[in-house]
Amino acid sequence: MAASTIDFDAARERISQCIKVSLSSNSFDLIDAQYGNIAGSEGEKKMVFDQSLRDVLKDLILQEKGPKAYIVMIELAISSVYKGFCTPSTPFILLADISEVVTLEVCDDIFKFVETRVETWQEPIFYNAGKNYLLRVCNDLLRRLSQPQCTVFCGRIQLFLARLFPLIERSGLNLMSQFNLDNVTVYNTKDVEGSLKHDEKDESMDYEEGEMGDSMSGTPIDYNLYRKFWSLQDYFRYPVQCYNKEAWRRFGQHSNEVLSAFHSLKLDEVHASKKKLEQMKKDGHRYFAKYLTSEKLFDLQLSDSNFRRYVLLQFLILFQYLNAPVKFKSHILSREENWNTWKNEGCPPFVKEKEDDSEKQVKLPRSRKRSIGEDMKTAGPNKKIDLGSPELTRLWNINPNNFQACQDERRQFVPGVDELFSEAIDQADPAAQIEDEYKLINNSNYAWRALRLLAKKSPHFFQPSTQPCKSIPLYLENMITKLAKEMPAPAEEIKTEDENAETDEFLKTSDDVETPDQSSILTLDQLESVANKLGDNWKTLANELNMSDDEISALQTEHPEVKVQAKEMLLTWQMKEGNSAVKHVLLSALQESGLKDIVESVFPDNEPGDT
Repeated sequence: MAASTIDFDAARERISQCIKVSLSSNSFDLIDAQYGNIAGSEGEKKMVFDQSLRDVLKDLILQEKGPKAYIVMIELAISSVYKGFCTPSTPFILLADISEVVTLEVCDDIFKFVETRVETWQEPIFYNAGKNYLLRVCNDLLRRLSQPQCTVFCGRIQLFLARLFPLIERSGLNLMSQFNLDNVTVYNTKDVEGSLKHDEKDESMDYEEGEMGDSMSGTPIDYNLYRKFWSLQDYFRYPVQCYNKEAWRRFGQHSNEVLSAFHSLKLDEVHASKKKLEQMKKDGHRYFAKYLTSEKLFDLQLSDSNFRRYVLLQFLILFQYLNAPVKFKSHILSREENWNTWKNEGCPPFVKEKEDDSEKQVKLPRSRKRSIGEDMKTAGPNKKIDLGSPELTRLWNINPNNFQACQDERRQFVPGVDELFSEAIDQADPAAQIEDEYKLINNSNYAWRALRLLAKKSPHFFQPSTQPCKSIPLYLENMITKLAKEMPAPAEEIKTEDENAETDEFLKTSDDVETPDQSSILTLDQLESVANKLGDNWKTLANELNMSDDEISALQTEHPEVKVQAKEMLLTWQMKEGNSAVKHVLLSALQESGLKDIVESVFPDNEPGDT
């Protein structure tokens, strides 16, 4: 990192003095000259100027110069941004410094200046650098202000934010639908039995102006209903708790009692309340629906039509929140459904950007491209045809006659059986002393090519058998033994480990199943006879032969006739069991299925268990 070439302390002192002189003389000439004399990079010079502005502002605040001096200071920072003396975020930092330490009255005057410069804040040079600062300043002011007493100032701040930020600005949309949990309604939760008369006061409670007027009713107070009514405000404040089973039960109970009270109690005359409201407006009073929670006013509030209307509206908002199919479950009314849908879709811009006319290219009409067929018709014997790909073009132009190209000897890639298996036969000779792991039959690529070639050119590949294969290498080893016998000398002299074996080793199971006795083998005629006599009992026999329900269902689906189903079941069982599908097994299964008559008619000389 390069060493700094500027004396920050000395430069700050000179720039601060120039700023003070400029504020008193309302001239920026001295600042222009002094800024040019600072030795250093542009970043270092802007850093010095930014800090100097904050130092001067600090002195003005300590001297309590007032809002006019602060406004001039911010205007000086704005002009400096245009000239390139300071960073674009500096005016907003100064504004944040002022709002944090001065009174609300001074903040009101400063904010009037901020409101008048909305167009300045929306300029690209200021907007990206200062929008977050302005949002933070406004939020800090809203937290400091009392909403019931400073409603106008709070409204001005909200309107300013609405003018400053575009409609698609996400910082003011509450995308996660957070609730204002600080809005807590305080009411009397003490257990008070009986009622207070209207001329008695509870010295332990603070009463606001107008609470204990002469219009107090002498009606006894229902403290149970009073507490249940104001407890509903907690659900309106945070409706998510309605998803709790116990909280929802309690909410339903309290709501029913409140609505029943609305139904039973008489309302005041509506015209009288309207006249009172109009008179308050004429007198200059601002009307806000913020009700007191004193139990002494409760009976009067229940008889007020406006009061009931606001409470019922709260119910509607909560019910719509619980039923609305929205992503984050936000508070909405019917007129805000489109607004909520727009938020769920990720706040797409409402205004589409205009296309730059300079980027539009005039499309000229293209001439029709000749097809490959037309090129082939017009091409001479030596003309090269372009197929659009270098490799395709090369393959196409190897030979002008495709049939001749396919018959070319160079296109014959399939080797003969002798050629492919010669090396494997040599490796099978015990005298070669080739270890098993290095033999070709254990190579997966070679095994795949050998099986393909055997299926195409060798009669040994398709041999009927009911025994499963141990592994492909063992199968290939057996095939090599047979091929070696068929190949001419000297290949016939190759000695294998089991040259005299007539049975395929690869067909033997791990239990070395022996060939069954001829007398126990079931013939096709015997199976057909059994199938013809089974009828619908074939499913019972199938269960005794350990056939699965899926296999039985498949047979019923594939073969509609019962005799065919019975026959296919026996053939499937024979193929599945292999050498184990012998006569005595079938006889035992028939006996267990209660089909002894079939045993006696088809196998008269045998009994279950005979082999």
